[in-house]
Amino acid sequence: MNVTLTAGTAGQRADQFLAAALDGLTRSAAQKLLEEGRVLRGGKALKKNDRLQPGDVLTLCIPDPSPVEILPQEIPLDVVYEDGDVIVVNKPVGLVVHPAPGHPDGTLVNALLYHCGQSLSGINGQLRPGIVHRIDRDTSGLIIAAKNDMAHLALAQQLQDHSLYREYEAVVVGNFREDQGTISLPIARHPTDRKKMAVNHLSGRPAVTHWTVLARYPGYTHLQCRLETGRTHQIRVHMAALGHPVLGDPVYGGVRKGFPELAGQCLHARRLTFRHPRTGERITLSCPLPDYFQAVLTRCARLV
Repeated sequence: MNVTLTAGTAGQRADQFLAAALDGLTRSAAQKLLEEGRVLRGGKALKKNDRLQPGDVLTLCIPDPSPVEILPQEIPLDVVYEDGDVIVVNKPVGLVVHPAPGHPDGTLVNALLYHCGQSLSGINGQLRPGIVHRIDRDTSGLIIAAKNDMAHLALAQQLQDHSLYREYEAVVVGNFREDQGTISLPIARHPTDRKKMAVNHLSGRPAVTHWTVLARYPGYTHLQCRLETGRTHQIRVHMAALGHPVLGDPVYGGVRKGFPELAGQCLHARRLTFRHPRTGERITLSCPLPDYFQAVLTRCARLV
């Protein structure tokens, strides 16, 4: 399968451009395509550190997916939407999205393989078939997966041009003076703790989160957060940078004392809107707040 992309920024490395242009494509997957000579500019293979110029036209020769070695597992899925191209699932807290060190199975990918068979896109490699974007293990809510490469590339493009709408709800520590606002702080891997992300004005990738106050409680705020970009841990890092970490977040400082009902951080992917990759129809999906989130709001209301 061939895909054509046009560069728009001077001096950007080829691997960085590919990972940014197709958000569903990981940096390592982009580098692998380059190393295998599958990314061409003017008919010549690019290297991962080659620099691009505005207007450069790149052709990606995406290989057919290799047989997936991950075992399908019969794990219950709350399917919100499904057709021949995409599937949208309401992921519970505690379910890891794809196999990784420490989580070789029991993941959303294992469940999707059982549910969908081998009809999942192969662009993101053998460990992440179908995965276009991720949400954290201890975050609940909507996640979309692609059943073929055409759908994957179309959805990844929507992530890149910000037309794929993702709305979260969160309870954060502390109170906001304003009713709404925008956080625009670049995010990169933490310089010393590789399991964390951090605001980094030198090497961070642009990250934008729009927030609106839904309710105020003594010491806590219920927020709606809309992602303009989709960096790893974005909402959690942005809120912590403002001094308002997500309640229950053990990594970025969200206290959880006094909330025994918390199953993870109090963060839920509530609403998702996308253009169907085949029909172009605009589809909006939502899911209710999980029981743990409702219980936290009930406890917060008692503080008033």
